[in-house]
Amino acid sequence: MSKKYCVVNKIRIITFFVFLGLFTTVYQLGSMSTVSQEDASAFMEEFEELVLDIDAFGIFTHNLTIALPMFIPGFGVGWGLFAAWSTGFAFASIVVTAPEILAEVHPLSILFFTPFGLMELVAYSLGISRSFILIKAIIKKISLTQFVKPTLIEIGITAGLLLAGGYIEFYMIELAQEAGLTDMPEL
Repeated sequence: MSKKYCVVNKIRIITFFVFLGLFTTVYQLGSMSTVSQEDASAFMEEFEELVLDIDAFGIFTHNLTIALPMFIPGFGVGWGLFAAWSTGFAFASIVVTAPEILAEVHPLSILFFTPFGLMELVAYSLGISRSFILIKAIIKKISLTQFVKPTLIEIGITAGLLLAGGYIEFYMIELAQEAGLTDMPEL
């Protein structure tokens, strides 16, 4: 293994964790948003329409349509951080409209203590960090051909994580609904 390859891998890993931290921070900020009852109700109406009769594959395709633009050079960083904030805002809206469900749940526990949350966090962080790497290469006028294979591999990993996460999330929602813990759709 060449020294250049090791340096590139080290930079890739560091970039991934930097954007994992940024995603987490922006998600937390979104979850701390002050949401009026009116705004929360409007958000929840749209959200419930979106997830009405959704199944595991529907969760996967929804999350994949959010994740794939994150791989677009430059744009993906902004899109990913907007998705992080929006997801946090969704959490805050659910707390306003149904405090009995999430009032005692810390927003970051959804990301870090649920299998689907971790899978989504990793998938989204892969996309956002790859977007940053690609835009940096474009700015430095580095040929993008060397990035095609790793980008395609990461898109495949992202799709696999989101597919598994969608099925796990759906299963957990069904278990919670059967136990009478919630009548809320997926987060």
